[in-house]
Amino acid sequence: MAAESKATRSDGVYIALRAAILAGRRPPGARLKFSELSATFDASVTVIREALTRLTAEGLATAEPQRGYAVTELSTERLGELTDARLELEGLVFARAVAEGDLQWESQLVAAHHRLENTAFLSSEEPIRITDEWVDAHARFHDALLEGCGNRRLYQMAIGLRREAELYRRWSQPLGSEKDRDLAGEHRRLLELALARDVNGARMALCEHISHTTRLLLDVTGSLTRSDP
Repeated sequence: MAAESKATRSDGVYIALRAAILAGRRPPGARLKFSELSATFDASVTVIREALTRLTAEGLATAEPQRGYAVTELSTERLGELTDARLELEGLVFARAVAEGDLQWESQLVAAHHRLENTAFLSSEEPIRITDEWVDAHARFHDALLEGCGNRRLYQMAIGLRREAELYRRWSQPLGSEKDRDLAGEHRRLLELALARDVNGARMALCEHISHTTRLLLDVTGSLTRSDP
């Protein structure tokens, strides 16, 4: 019972910290101190450490000897390497999903796209921020694109890379800021190519979708890192 309670507590701290990081309440580079976090969440150091370990595995936090934990800093070099890895791995996993996915995969993909297409993009209270609901729907759609891949190890690796890129997407918020970019159309095209079982076309479309977004992220990330003291 005690072990279950601790696990539940750790989950709660992890969820709250993750939301705070992605919402910008704990900015890139901010220290994540055990004493402050323990007081904030009324949790033991063990519980805090477990939550921070999960955030580190997800790429949202970093751990350095003698310095402890911090929110991952934005880096154009890191984003470039991350994108290169995503293009190789996500492209492969999506191609295999299109070739291998069954009817249940198709149904889940259609449902995930329907939810994404009908979820508000920007917050009415804070128009410069993407809504948490859209971010969740967007992540679920992209997860669903890859879900049909039969190799679960490849799938989990690809999902891990997507999670790591989330901090950049949330902090730069350029996804829909290009006047002529049809982001909804790009997602619809991915769905159509997947359902048409166009393996090569689907892979190329996903890689272009990722590359396009990254070009915007690199511009914003570069300006943010240059403005740091």
